[in-house]
Amino acid sequence: MPIFAAMKNNRIAFQTFGCKLNFAETSAIARKFTASGYEIVNFSEEADYYVIHSCTVTSQAEKKTRAAIRQASRKNPEASVAVIGCYSQLRPEEIHKINGVDIILGNSDKYRLPEYIAGLRKYKAERNPAPSMPTDFEPGFSMGDRTRSFFKVQDGCDYFCTYCAIPFARGRSRSATIASTLQVAQQIASSEVKEIVLTGVNIGDFGRRNGENFTELLKALGQLEGIERIRISSVEPELLKDEIITLVAQNRRFMPHFHIPLQSGTDRILELMKRKYKREVFADRVNTIKMMMPDACIAADVITGFPGETEEDFRQTVDFIESLPVSYLHVFTYSKRPGTRAALLEEQVPEAIKQERSRLLHQLSERKKELFYNENRGSHQLVLWESSMHKGFMNGFTGNYIHCKKPFDKNSVNQIESVTLLEPDKDGMFTVKVNDQL
Repeated sequence: MPIFAAMKNNRIAFQTFGCKLNFAETSAIARKFTASGYEIVNFSEEADYYVIHSCTVTSQAEKKTRAAIRQASRKNPEASVAVIGCYSQLRPEEIHKINGVDIILGNSDKYRLPEYIAGLRKYKAERNPAPSMPTDFEPGFSMGDRTRSFFKVQDGCDYFCTYCAIPFARGRSRSATIASTLQVAQQIASSEVKEIVLTGVNIGDFGRRNGENFTELLKALGQLEGIERIRISSVEPELLKDEIITLVAQNRRFMPHFHIPLQSGTDRILELMKRKYKREVFADRVNTIKMMMPDACIAADVITGFPGETEEDFRQTVDFIESLPVSYLHVFTYSKRPGTRAALLEEQVPEAIKQERSRLLHQLSERKKELFYNENRGSHQLVLWESSMHKGFMNGFTGNYIHCKKPFDKNSVNQIESVTLLEPDKDGMFTVKVNDQL
């Protein structure tokens, strides 16, 4: 008999902040509650338990967690609130001071959340245990969206970049074996999901401790029946080997969509960040991808306002990005993270300057995206349609991650169709003409 089967107050709501990895883990945790008789409700609804999966990449991410705690308390003052994840791992005492929080679990203990909720009274009496550093690998994948699943294949990081708190929150790099990973992938393949997105903290480091590597995992996943599309999330430039790019170019199951962290366009700042490559490595990876897959989408992460970043450094970064066929940017404004080496550096950039540089990089991203879209106008693409409807339209993504829309058709949900891209609307979504055949 499930441990919660006899409980009447069993409505539970989840709110997730941060990376795709968090979303995969939240889904895995939520399935444990569903199996035990809980009813999953929307976070905006009244629930008996609210679970907030936190992020600590920036101070803004932590601010969102605090706002979600207040939202839950207002929605149902009698509810129990649990905060889990990276913010809980690094600063549990800070969260403990917030009224309304009953459970605080770091990354090692968050998978035991059902046990903590089951013994909530005892837990509250003992207060919050000090979070231990996570060392085990817990697989996970999101489920509920018929179209796409975020699949966790790796966790933790050994890099310790000077601006980043994630190694302190998630521990060292680790993963399961390829054989074990394929067993979990088979669970996804047996569902209706058409596309998996491989996620992790540093997925290019997959398998190193097991004597395996990321390329071998991709080759094995590329042979897995039941999954039609595989999308790879962020891979460090020096770990994005030629073999990986060639595999994506040759195997139609892999989407021509790459996410490569740049962070800065100057070697001086990259060295201060303790990144493991020079900018020429990034440029080589981008150009190699475009040589093999001219229509590939390439996203890049950029941090602006890192301590010591001068106007000349910023100008070089902009010029460097301008010179490359990057499709769009993920722009991050540097946020001082307690405990990191960068927080101790002198020459912290004033907030107003950071915000102005962020604005200019967002403008650059829009120009890059417009150019990428213009290059794809009139092209034939395959779109995987999703179930959501907005103003009578459904939306979906091409393999190279172009957002498309067409009049809603329930028969098209979770189907892959051949289309011709016509024109993007004011929101950047392409209208399409559906072709006769795939």
